[in-house]
Amino acid sequence: MEMAFETLLSSYLEQKVGISEDFISVALSQHLQNNLLQLLEEGLLIAAGTGNDGKLSHDKKVRSDTIYWLDKKHNNIHETAFLKQMEGFIEYLNSECYAGITSYEFHYSLYEAGSFYVKHLDQFQDNSSRAFSMISYLNANWKEADGGELLLHQIGNNQKVAPTQGKTVFFKSDELIHEVLVTNTRRMSIAGWLKR
Repeated sequence: MEMAFETLLSSYLEQKVGISEDFISVALSQHLQNNLLQLLEEGLLIAAGTGNDGKLSHDKKVRSDTIYWLDKKHNNIHETAFLKQMEGFIEYLNSECYAGITSYEFHYSLYEAGSFYVKHLDQFQDNSSRAFSMISYLNANWKEADGGELLLHQIGNNQKVAPTQGKTVFFKSDELIHEVLVTNTRRMSIAGWLKR
């Protein structure tokens, strides 16, 4: 596990974007994907919004995915395994970089065909607690024609990241403008933030 942590952190330190191709195991990715599809079947996903507290807005021209927040209180063994892995990464990040991360939040994110999320930063204007963004992908057999890439906007070096199963992306929430390009097929992930 520490090797995956090191890959994610070292690539972040080198390029301002950490990427580990197999941060989440194939088995855990599959269990999480199955769980997400079960939640969809049960009608438990909600429309994703932008903004926080009283400023929450739902505009499908900005963002058209649906979400479900992860919580250990759900007593789902696969969600708990994912969150424990993230806690391990936070411990590693704090010990290696004195990052001062004290909490986190993660949600499933489901983009149906035709869905997208326009350019944005992950940090709220009136709340700077989100320090780092993390996205883990659950899509087996993803092909280039499926679309749905994460597009990271960096000066002179925009970067497309394919949402392939097991891959995790890590970057500073207040620095990196990014977007989800239109997906041509169902796209599944877990997105979240490490917080101070």
